[in-house]
Amino acid sequence: MVNKTADDELLFAGDAAEGSASKLNTHLAPWRVLIVDDDPDVHTTTTFALRGTEILGRTITFLHADSAAQARELLSNDYDIAVILLDVVMEEDDSGLKLVRTIRDELGMGETRIILRTGQPGYAPEMDAIRDYDINDYKTKSELTRNKLFTALTSAIRSYRQIRTINANRRGLDLIVRASGELLALSGIRNFAAGVITQMSSLLGVMPEGLICVQRPPEIDSTGDSTVVIAAAGRYAGLINLPIDEIGNEHVHQRLNRCLNEGQHIFDTDSSTLFFGSRSHRNMAAYLDAPIDIDDSCRQLLEVFCTNISIGLENTLLFSQLHDYAYFDSLTGLPNRRSLINKLDERLLGGERGRYSLALIDLDGFAETNDALGHQFGDELLKAVAERIRSILGPQCTLARLSGDTFAVLGQIELLLPANLQSLFREAFIIQEQELMIACTMGIAHLVDVDGPGVEALKDAYLALRKAKTHARGEYVFFTRDMATEIRERSKLLQALRVAIERQRLFLCYQPQIALATGQVIGVEALLRWRTEDGRLIEPSRFIPIAEHSGMIVGIGDWVLRMSCFQQAELSRHGYKNLSMAINVSVGQFRHPRFLASLQGALADSGVDPRLIELEITESMAMEEADLLAKVLDSIKALGVRIAVDDFGTGFSSLSYLQRLQVDRLKIDRAFVAEICKSERGRRIPEVVIQLGHKLGLTVMAEGVEEKEQADLLLELGCEDAQGFHYARPMEPQQLIDWLRSYAARNATTT
Repeated sequence: MVNKTADDELLFAGDAAEGSASKLNTHLAPWRVLIVDDDPDVHTTTTFALRGTEILGRTITFLHADSAAQARELLSNDYDIAVILLDVVMEEDDSGLKLVRTIRDELGMGETRIILRTGQPGYAPEMDAIRDYDINDYKTKSELTRNKLFTALTSAIRSYRQIRTINANRRGLDLIVRASGELLALSGIRNFAAGVITQMSSLLGVMPEGLICVQRPPEIDSTGDSTVVIAAAGRYAGLINLPIDEIGNEHVHQRLNRCLNEGQHIFDTDSSTLFFGSRSHRNMAAYLDAPIDIDDSCRQLLEVFCTNISIGLENTLLFSQLHDYAYFDSLTGLPNRRSLINKLDERLLGGERGRYSLALIDLDGFAETNDALGHQFGDELLKAVAERIRSILGPQCTLARLSGDTFAVLGQIELLLPANLQSLFREAFIIQEQELMIACTMGIAHLVDVDGPGVEALKDAYLALRKAKTHARGEYVFFTRDMATEIRERSKLLQALRVAIERQRLFLCYQPQIALATGQVIGVEALLRWRTEDGRLIEPSRFIPIAEHSGMIVGIGDWVLRMSCFQQAELSRHGYKNLSMAINVSVGQFRHPRFLASLQGALADSGVDPRLIELEITESMAMEEADLLAKVLDSIKALGVRIAVDDFGTGFSSLSYLQRLQVDRLKIDRAFVAEICKSERGRRIPEVVIQLGHKLGLTVMAEGVEEKEQADLLLELGCEDAQGFHYARPMEPQQLIDWLRSYAARNATTT
């Protein structure tokens, strides 16, 4: 018998405590130790020495192999071995070392610990062999007393357990990374939550029996149902969309509430409840019908998983929010323009497009209501309008909000008849205890008339709405293909106008203005013309409105102003020093902050006498922009420039602006001049305009005089000046000078 030494009594710190605790863990599987030795006595003595022993709280089960070949066969079918006690010399001198290589390289058993034993010290492996063959310990059989064997085995089993834990954690982390990646690929909070149940069940090795709820802050959910089931599986599948207060299972309800309130996991003997936090306070809790056996390493893995889920939840909520911003109106919760276009695309691709129409509803006077009663009042009004349309038309129609006060409805034609839509606004809206009547203007497009995708359908409906707002305020207009043709022509004309400006295809003509009493030329009016590359003239009535709408009129107007001033100076150099120059000015020019500077620059650069320059503004501009014009005209008058009101009589609804604006002349519109000789009634309006002008101390000029009878009657009524084809057509500069010479000669001969 070998003498015991102090080393025989060596124990690892904590082993005794673990041994005591082990009696509480008898359900744990024993450590499996394989003895490989060709000496039967070694098997017997080893088993006898450690019989009934517990290491780290678990008992030991021994497996036996009498040779390396037998061990290879056993290990090929059984990998769950903690420690192998391996004899070095068996069939061959190096059988043990060869078996080590087989275990490590061929069988891939990197976790199993190997202790080499030999009864022949002369056959001990070198240190290089121990390192190269991944041998964990080496002992001679003679030195392995019971205590030393226990100590060596304990050390090896502890190492085995630690390596197993590390590898399990690594595999767990790999699973978590894969699961997290799959979850992040899911779109929408509900899909994400359903994926969490599936992945959790897979990771924990339990059946997917459970549910997930999400918590919403009170400021987001005013209904009081702040925690709602958003995903469920197994026997809980029918609880989706229910508030957790209504799920009917007190145990589940209590666990979820506690988990969310305390912000921590809850592990019971029959269930597990996990907490997933969110910085936006939309926390999530998952309940599973399965206990989770938690040790420290498993808890750490679980925390990593829950952290990943929380990050995924945060990202999913963010993506959901971005999706809502992209496809839904934040004020009313209705689909927005992008969402409507997607729905239109679906209808246009379907076979029933002839049954559907798209109606755009624009609230009349909403901007004024918003300004007068405040934006909060306006927001509540928009929500009330949305709710009324949605509640009356029902789910069979798609309602969307496109802009500030414009709504769109997509539905079957019979549901979107104009009378049906107008009836939505017959009753007053009650906003902040105030009754408010709202009218609307509508543009309607039948999808069968649409050529192209959903964006074209929306564009067509907008064309109809724009026409209704221009010509039928408070009513409706149906889209027609002619409108699309017209808008395409306008677009082509706009592009051509841009090119024309670049290539200097715009030019000025000048039409003489005559004193009716003497027949003398008193001035000329500058008129803008556009000649195309092929010599065709584009009517000003076609391209000037397009220039005004596009904003190009400001640049064009500045050019006209300068050219006209220089042309007046040129006329003076030819001896026509007192001829005035009338120049049309658009409202876009007047609104531009640099208009006065442009006028001053044109006057200074040309050297023209400001008193010979007359700016013409339209009556509609004078009426609609009176406040703006009053300030600008005061500055213009200070320069010495005169002001005329063009097309007078076409906006005869109000004359108050004449008292506010400093004007010098009224120009009778050509439409009234054309009727002046046809009837007594046709004569009255020019007569009233002339009398009004004189009473206000203004001179009066008639436009569009084409016959001598018209000129004579205008003179009889007291009109001072006239212009029109009766005297001369608009002419380019050299033609004008030639005409002036000829006219002066004729006039001198006549007198």
